[in-house]
Amino acid sequence: MNFHTQYFDLGRLDRLSYRRTAVHSLDPRAKVIATGLFLVTVVSFPKYDVAGLVPFLLFPVLAATLGEIPIGFILRKVLIVSPFAVFVGIFSPFLDTRTVAVIAGLPVSAGWLSFASILLKFALTVSAALLLVATTSFPGVCHALRRLGCPPIFVSQLLFLYRYLFVLAEEAMRIVRAWDMRAFAGRGRGATVFARLVGVLLIRTLDRAERIYQAMLCRGFAGDIPRLGTLRLRSVDLVFVAITAVFLGACRFFPVTEGIGLLAQGIWR
Repeated sequence: MNFHTQYFDLGRLDRLSYRRTAVHSLDPRAKVIATGLFLVTVVSFPKYDVAGLVPFLLFPVLAATLGEIPIGFILRKVLIVSPFAVFVGIFSPFLDTRTVAVIAGLPVSAGWLSFASILLKFALTVSAALLLVATTSFPGVCHALRRLGCPPIFVSQLLFLYRYLFVLAEEAMRIVRAWDMRAFAGRGRGATVFARLVGVLLIRTLDRAERIYQAMLCRGFAGDIPRLGTLRLRSVDLVFVAITAVFLGACRFFPVTEGIGLLAQGIWR
């Protein structure tokens, strides 16, 4: 996959947010609250509890299915950033070698359980955040945070960070295209040239950012970005938040996985 394909894939999450489904029609504040509750609940599990996290897979699966979001696209995004989680937990099996279980005659150390828990928590939280953006759009999430009481400077910085990614990618695409046109026969391909390209990209993006900021000041920017239209909580939004809270509470404080296993064992017999 080349740079141009990566650039056009950068805004696909926002393009998915334009669909009209039951999930997309929910109030952004309701989806932000539900996702926040989900993240806090998942992170609150002990580091050795892997089975208790399994029922939480239902949340992103339902959100992707009802929102008509391609699950493969979300999984690819999760895999792209998964090396960070692997690097964080890869040392656990070597530092915590206590045997806590025996599966099929093989001893399982506490470190492997901790490593599996880190990976599962990472997959759940990142997929939930991606689905929130895919069904709401990043500006929609930021405006929902603003309506929920977040400081305007914090929300504005998030919006600028996200929008400036596209400015940076656009400048980088122009530089890469010009470089490809001049680097024929293998010339101009080395660490020195790459360092110069990075320096040119930095200078051009800083200059572009300054022009954008001056244009915003000319149009009356005063630290807060207004939103066209109003948000209104409906009864269906409150029901969605309530059902999510009940589901998360049941999965957190009751042995749901153990109950499902006993039920399946009874049916099998």
